[in-house]
Amino acid sequence: MIIRIAAGSAALLVGWVAVMALVMRFTDAAPAAVVILPSKPFIAAMPEGIAILSQNRLTLTLRDDGPDLAARLYASGAWLVLPAGLTGCLPLPKTLRQSG
Repeated sequence: MIIRIAAGSAALLVGWVAVMALVMRFTDAAPAAVVILPSKPFIAAMPEGIAILSQNRLTLTLRDDGPDLAARLYASGAWLVLPAGLTGCLPLPKTLRQSG
């Protein structure tokens, strides 16, 4: 019973991380990005103009107003990029927020 609960919890966590990574990769809805386990080569290759909001051993929180932030971070060597600063699960894209 305990193994079944642990396996279900692990599957739920992996599913949640996958959904958040997909939201970050295919929308520009998040105002910032969290890079999980950033490496020194990634930090050295980070694109110009990206602001570092916070940093610790496990995460690096970044902000940039340009398009395709996640794609540029993956191209620089990030292995997992999650959204940061979201107010809800699936926020409106920037283009819809600005027109309202």
